[in-house]
Amino acid sequence: MKLGVLSKVFSRPTVEAVFDAIAAVGLECIQFNMESAGLVPMPDEIPADLPQRVRRAAAASGLQIVSVQGTFNMSHPDAEFRCQGLRRLEKIAAVGQQVGAPFIAICLGTRDREDMWRYHPENGSPEAWRDMVSCVREALEIAERAGVTLAFEPEVTNVVDSAQQARRLLDEIHSPRLKVTMDGANLFHVGDVSRMSEVLDNAFALVGRDMVIAHAKDFDQEGDMGRVAAGHGLLDYDHYIRLLYTYQFDGPLLLHGLPESMVPGCIAFLREKLAHAKPDR
Repeated sequence: MKLGVLSKVFSRPTVEAVFDAIAAVGLECIQFNMESAGLVPMPDEIPADLPQRVRRAAAASGLQIVSVQGTFNMSHPDAEFRCQGLRRLEKIAAVGQQVGAPFIAICLGTRDREDMWRYHPENGSPEAWRDMVSCVREALEIAERAGVTLAFEPEVTNVVDSAQQARRLLDEIHSPRLKVTMDGANLFHVGDVSRMSEVLDNAFALVGRDMVIAHAKDFDQEGDMGRVAAGHGLLDYDHYIRLLYTYQFDGPLLLHGLPESMVPGCIAFLREKLAHAKPDR
């Protein structure tokens, strides 16, 4: 596994400075976020020279760009909002192709109109599932043209709120360009912490063979997505890391949901867990 981070965790005036700062703490890979180039997360227009700058900065710093953030609310009840998100995703996917990133991170979203990560009581409705699936299918057409793969997370506050729902989506769409980002901190509904090993085991059993990215953060409240730094919450990291090895995951393990000041400590924490859990063979 390679340790990395979402680039927006490091705030610097230029892309080059961001990449240099990330490399300086010993990380190997990144998810590139448009904020690192002084843009909004999903811009309508992207400077033509940006992909070349990003590619050069990555090469100069020795970082691998494993994914680009392309998150918008794919379950939003407004069809025009979803169409606008897809138009922006097409530009993001083109950047991903040009910088050599194999994956685009997406958010399957929620019926909440303001926050794509906030629970809404209509998330379980047939209409929410229908709109989300339709949007994902259109996004996959974009991914196919750009030669990239979309990676989504099951998240307790979203329409796809569990590994079971993630499996349902994968089976329904059945596309090689749709894969999973595993984030152990986003899987716990209210009452699930007492069954932590069972929840993690079931999640990996259902979608472990489809994961291409893993996240390293933590959670301190059931029924909500993780919002704290890795090792500072309730997640059983020993079990989580063991499962990554068990399912022969050899991709990027990305830190996020933390301030830059906590990155060195979290790197040390993860390296210790990885070393302890690594199989002998």
